[in-house]
Amino acid sequence: MAAFAPKTILFCTFLLLLRTLPQSRAALDTHYYDKTCPQAEKIIFQTVYNASMHDPKVPARILRMFFHDCFIRGCDASLLLDSTPGNQAEKDGPPNISVRSFYVIDEAKAKLEAACPHIVSCADIIGIAARDVVTMSRGPYWTVLKGRKDGRVSRANETINLPAPTFNVSQLIQSFAKRGLGVKELVALSGGHTLGFSHCSSFEARLRNFSPVHDVDPTMDSEFALKLRKQCPKPNRDHSAGELLDSTSSIFDNDYYKQLIGGKGVFGSDQALFRDFRTKWIVESFAKDQSLFFKEFAASMVKLGNVGVIENGEVRVNCRVVN
Repeated sequence: MAAFAPKTILFCTFLLLLRTLPQSRAALDTHYYDKTCPQAEKIIFQTVYNASMHDPKVPARILRMFFHDCFIRGCDASLLLDSTPGNQAEKDGPPNISVRSFYVIDEAKAKLEAACPHIVSCADIIGIAARDVVTMSRGPYWTVLKGRKDGRVSRANETINLPAPTFNVSQLIQSFAKRGLGVKELVALSGGHTLGFSHCSSFEARLRNFSPVHDVDPTMDSEFALKLRKQCPKPNRDHSAGELLDSTSSIFDNDYYKQLIGGKGVFGSDQALFRDFRTKWIVESFAKDQSLFFKEFAASMVKLGNVGVIENGEVRVNCRVVN
């Protein structure tokens, strides 16, 4: 019997792991705050709605905030932490310098702390707010799983792991795969660019001296390229200059995919989705069927919201600092 003991222990450990892994997902629950803070989602929605009425850029910024938070350490609100004298936080990393509207999350958190102190995590606020801005912009609605905890670590140098606007499809697939997301989720979540705006710095490399053979990225529609060159001159003294990511940038729809088919993707990484056989057919499907895009986007947002969920974190009182 003694000779089999190590194998028995290993087998039991394996069974324990099998039981433990699903439980980390099961920790998230649609009814997590039903008893402890039943008004949580109403408070968050009202805060986001009011902010969006005053500033139409808020929806795109909140949605981007959710993506950038979940892609680094998982959905743990590490993006909300401020830098300290001894640490430069994620929000001050190069890709996040243009992330804005943190004040909206701060306002929601302050109201929640007044209504039900120390209950609703900052990570859950971002997840709910991201859903709300999509729905308010005429996009799909989905039920947000709740119960995330807030992380205590935020490092600017880790933002290098965010997918860049210059990535090709292989790089994008690899980046999403590291978060447990497949090709379909990659194309669906890229559709979040239907809301938003980009500064010239993220795409100007496509407009001049693109390669030894082409001055302009040949995958870009020529008239569209000419328009962008005028908006982003060299030298460019207007640091706010840029381009909307689709032609209906305040409405959540499938126009983004139609733009890609027409060679009018702003980012090289976006246009690449229509140039690669692994993703082209999905782009075409979403361009033809907006309801299909909505369905897949909602499912992908739920899946992204499960990335890196932690159970040993905290519920921050102030989203900008650890307790």
